[in-house]
Amino acid sequence: MQKLFVLDVTPSCCRIVCQGEWTHAFVSSVLGAKAWGEVKQKAVFDFSQVLSMDTAGALAWLRIKKELEVRGVSVEKVGIPKKMEKLISLCQIHSRHSLKTTPPSFGFSEGFVVLGKQTEALWRAFLSFVSFAGGAMYALLKTLTRPHKIRFRATLYHLEQSGLNALPIIIITALLIGVVIAYQGAVQLEKFGANIFIVEMVGIAATRELAPMIVAIVIAGRSASAFAAQIGVMKITDEVDAMKTMGFGPWEFLVLPRVVALVVAMPLLVLLGDGVAIFGGMLVARGELGISFVEFIDRFQETVALKHIVIGLVKAPIFGIIIALIGCYRGFQISSSTESVGKYTTISVVNAIFWVIAFNALFSVLLTELGI
Repeated sequence: MQKLFVLDVTPSCCRIVCQGEWTHAFVSSVLGAKAWGEVKQKAVFDFSQVLSMDTAGALAWLRIKKELEVRGVSVEKVGIPKKMEKLISLCQIHSRHSLKTTPPSFGFSEGFVVLGKQTEALWRAFLSFVSFAGGAMYALLKTLTRPHKIRFRATLYHLEQSGLNALPIIIITALLIGVVIAYQGAVQLEKFGANIFIVEMVGIAATRELAPMIVAIVIAGRSASAFAAQIGVMKITDEVDAMKTMGFGPWEFLVLPRVVALVVAMPLLVLLGDGVAIFGGMLVARGELGISFVEFIDRFQETVALKHIVIGLVKAPIFGIIIALIGCYRGFQISSSTESVGKYTTISVVNAIFWVIAFNALFSVLLTELGI
């Protein structure tokens, strides 16, 4: 195998005497030699002894030069024939995109820096949302002192869009939840001859935890995305700026009607979800365990305490505030491009569902620890 490099290393410079044929047949040897691997400051490539060079050899040299320059090494070539010089110049002009640099190393320090930047970004996002929520609460309190500022028509519109129009999907989802709980419970309880306890299981699980959370997740998927998209489109078409110019506050006109609508709608939807889920449980109890509707209702009144229903209803308006604020907050983050509408709409749904589940878990653990 022909020798391609001869090194002449001095304290201040590394002279690399190139030899042989720099053609496509030896490109792998040229790139794999790494004779310049320890060069720190300056490298001089002497091409006076190169017998021939084709396009592959010229590209190999350009790649070597790029790698060294990325490392901060000064590169110089000497003794190169004019024909090879023209070939290298031609390849340099027409093959810039083919010269891939070596990706930077990713060690512990780089990972720590990335982690720090991500943590800072999350903290800033949290502070920004808290500031937005604080502004919304201040606007709500200010509006309550001046009831004539409340936009009842807009609130009713969003109450219809977010609450009334969501009834079909809420009913179907809650019914399926009740059926699933009862069916899975019925299989296990029948083994122990404890059929009648299906009432407590369905009643407590549906009213206290599952129905409120499922309703909140469905509303988060519908309303958070709708709020973000509506406000985002208004930003793109400069309607928000026009409102500010005319003296109309975005808080009173865009945020509060949506927040109030969900605060009112959520408890009603959860109450409906409770009833439908229990009805689904009654159907399964009658079909699988032979428990009649009358027996189910009598047992429900005797064993399921009112506090479980109240806890579910108390969580509902808080879910509504979380969903509405996240949807509006992401809507105001949409910039002047249609691409950001899809991006922040998706983010709003993901954020709303996550915080609904997180709040429900926190609330559940807290009440259980308090013995409620």
